[in-house]
Amino acid sequence: MYSGLLIILIPLVAGYLLPRVSRAWAHRVDRILSAMVYIILFFMGISLAFLDNLAVNLRLIAWYAGVSALCIMAFNGAALWWLEKRRPWPGAHRQGVPAPSRLHMALDSLKLCLVVVGGFAIGLTQWTWLNAASKASEFALVILLLLVGIQLRNGGMTLRQILLNRRGATVALVVAVSALAGGALAAMILGLPLRTGLAMASAYGWYSLSGILMTDAFGPVVGSAAFFNDLARELLAIMLIPGLMGRSRSMALGLCGATSMDFTLPVLTRTGGLDVVPAAIVHGFLLSLLAPILIALFSA
Repeated sequence: MYSGLLIILIPLVAGYLLPRVSRAWAHRVDRILSAMVYIILFFMGISLAFLDNLAVNLRLIAWYAGVSALCIMAFNGAALWWLEKRRPWPGAHRQGVPAPSRLHMALDSLKLCLVVVGGFAIGLTQWTWLNAASKASEFALVILLLLVGIQLRNGGMTLRQILLNRRGATVALVVAVSALAGGALAAMILGLPLRTGLAMASAYGWYSLSGILMTDAFGPVVGSAAFFNDLARELLAIMLIPGLMGRSRSMALGLCGATSMDFTLPVLTRTGGLDVVPAAIVHGFLLSLLAPILIALFSA
């Protein structure tokens, strides 16, 4: 029962316990991690092609992803709106450093969809050797989690830094709890087990992780739905951050989920100013730390 949990936690913890590496090695880890994301999503596409009743399952994936994204984002939005009303985030807007265009960032995200589609297209050939994709993805997952642990370690976040930035930690807590509530509602609507809905809600936008972990635990249908659910979160955040930053800084940050410390950070900095950066990094760090642990717990 706990073998899957150990497969996830052991490499993650092992990577985090390793000594911090130099800046040059940290860049190498980032590049390898990016490559592993594409490899894992390619394997996920292959596994998807081997499903029985493919047309029916593709409709299920779209239905699961759509309902989950709607419920999770609705609960997140309501909770973050309440937080902003109860505890407004002060601070004048200050223009930050230029960021890439939102269209360019959205296209970068959509490249990941093309990788899944490419794997799916090759999987349709049904070549016998492609049956090894499932085992290969498990091996790639171990490497990915080890690298994630190293990356979190080299993020340099200490307990003192997290506690001092209460806004980032508070927004992360609100996002984490409200997302689980949304996942529970989605599970009820979709007729899925509660733990499946909670696991789908636990990635907080980290699509490269949720896709493979959920596929490994619940199969290609739920895994693909989790991937598209989290990808939709990132794309929506990119589009909404500029409009939300002037009205609710907490909501603009919270909708980014775990990506606020990397992918969506330039948009946050550009629209919210440099003073939003510490909160964004703490917020993203905490959710990135929680995501694999919660998914593992709900999948065990």
